[in-house]
Amino acid sequence: MNLDLTWRLLKGGGRRGMLGTWLTLGAVAVATALLLFAVAANSAFQARAERGAWRNPVPVSSGAVAVEASRYDFVRDQAITVIDLAALGKAPAPPPGLPRFPAPGEVWLSPALAELARELPAAELADRYPDPEGVLGDEALVHPGELVAVVGHEPGAPAMTAARSDDWIVAKPPAKVASLAGKPSEDAEAYRMLSLIASVLMVVPLLVFGGAAARLTVARRDQRLAALRLVGATPGQVVTMTVTEAVIVALAGALTGAVAFALAVPLLAGIRMQGGPWFVSDLFPDPLILAAVLVAVPLLVGLSAVAGLRRVVVSPLGVAKRETPPAMRFVRVLALLAVLAAFPLLTRGTSVAIVAVALALAFLCVNLAGPWVVGMIGRITAGSARGPARLLAGRRLVDDPRSAWRTVSGVALTGFVAGFLGLLSPAAFDDQAAGPPQLRVTAPAGQAAELTGRARERLREAGVTATVRPVKNVVVASLGSAADAATLDRARTALSGLVPGRTPTTETDDQRFGTQILADVRVGTIVVLSVSFLVAIASSGITAMSSVLDRRQAYGLLRLAGTPLEVLDRARRAETLIPLTVMGGGAILVGAFCAMPFMIGGINVIGVTTLVGCVVVGFAGVIGAGALSRPLLRSVTADPAPRPD
Repeated sequence: MNLDLTWRLLKGGGRRGMLGTWLTLGAVAVATALLLFAVAANSAFQARAERGAWRNPVPVSSGAVAVEASRYDFVRDQAITVIDLAALGKAPAPPPGLPRFPAPGEVWLSPALAELARELPAAELADRYPDPEGVLGDEALVHPGELVAVVGHEPGAPAMTAARSDDWIVAKPPAKVASLAGKPSEDAEAYRMLSLIASVLMVVPLLVFGGAAARLTVARRDQRLAALRLVGATPGQVVTMTVTEAVIVALAGALTGAVAFALAVPLLAGIRMQGGPWFVSDLFPDPLILAAVLVAVPLLVGLSAVAGLRRVVVSPLGVAKRETPPAMRFVRVLALLAVLAAFPLLTRGTSVAIVAVALALAFLCVNLAGPWVVGMIGRITAGSARGPARLLAGRRLVDDPRSAWRTVSGVALTGFVAGFLGLLSPAAFDDQAAGPPQLRVTAPAGQAAELTGRARERLREAGVTATVRPVKNVVVASLGSAADAATLDRARTALSGLVPGRTPTTETDDQRFGTQILADVRVGTIVVLSVSFLVAIASSGITAMSSVLDRRQAYGLLRLAGTPLEVLDRARRAETLIPLTVMGGGAILVGAFCAMPFMIGGINVIGVTTLVGCVVVGFAGVIGAGALSRPLLRSVTADPAPRPD
């Protein structure tokens, strides 16, 4: 009976009642699609870490079956990952992406590297890896288009026995291994930690938005349920009908959001991180995770809907008479202040998990304190009003601060993200090496002079003009100022193998991975802010329209009393813009405060520009989204005899 009554009430709400249902469905769909993206990002970085683990050997003291070393080579401003392998005795199981363990002298290239070797002149690349045996499969690659070479050696070859400095940026020393399983590298773990923090910055606003979706058109539903309580419906029946209605709509929205995410995955795979785009399969979450999201979202919406039923269940007559609910308590603000006071201590020398929890707490406390601050803003606005529009706006903020906060919470939480990320754009590695390129090769002790002569001869045979000299234990080849990328790559090829297991590099090469991480942080900042903006604008537009539907009887009565439509519209805009200005600015300051423990160097221009852009786009998005509800306001005030549901 409860299910049948719920369905009848849902269908019987009329055209505008169904519009509220569609708004809820749309809000849940947007939240689900973006939530899946945030979850998939962590799964994708995990998949990359696991696929690249075989290149990061785990040394053993006994039971070794192979020797493994890795280094980076460079061509056309791109990094090549070179893995040197040698079997100890019988050939062990092959690494991922290879049909067999490479024999001495065999070379296997990734598809992108093999294609590049065919395109460029042999003296610039192919001569470094002559006569490749075949191509690597996708299982060996971190991302599509990655440049990887696997080279087989004898166990006693110089490349497999040469000692290397452990702190050398572009190489790892040979290590005896029991298998080629390896472990995720430190770089991969760093990206996973950054991904976790980015997910918190995206997921918390999404959860807030998803919970708020259950409260859309709340006044209309409360009036309807209060009427049912007054005619004899039990509290259990009211709760059951509310949960059923919310879960039905939320489940439809979650499925719609999942389909939208699946359609967007090929586009999302084009986002370049860690040097390249993504395998499409990496961005599809595990089926169990997908099922968990599709179950969790309707449950969250259902619980949020039930949480708002206390007044209906306890005092249905008060709801029916439209009594103003009691004011919220200052303890909400105290919770935020307590978290901010403890934040520097929570993030000092702790794990990334604790940092993520601390950020989530700060996020949630901003959301908790928001309605109280909005109510206070309403009292100040109403007390200082000098016209009807501001008076109406202030009284509405006092009457229902939670609803007003839902309208601006998206942009306020986006301000927190922008304030946090705006101070985390480090300026390190921004300055590239100036002057003519210099290739450097670290020589074994006492061999720098001998290798300098060999380097001169090799470069002369390759037709490369360079000044070669030893600097301590490093052979330095300075190319002319007119040297282009092709000349630099010919010089790299000529010096390849000069010192077994070591790669000739420039200063830019040595800085490349710091530069890449910086670039990826900036890309991640753009992605996180884009998700936050989508949530903010969708939240503002949907909640603004829902607010008009909730108050259509009050709007209609004001119009019958002679209030001009323009005054109502100005009051609606002021009701959004006044708390948005205060809460948006406050959230930016809170985010900047939380970012201070993680700052690297000073504040740079890019971070400030990102922050200013966030404020401009956020305000413009909210104003634009709010303008979409103006036609609906005109429509609901056109009814000469407004009536409740």
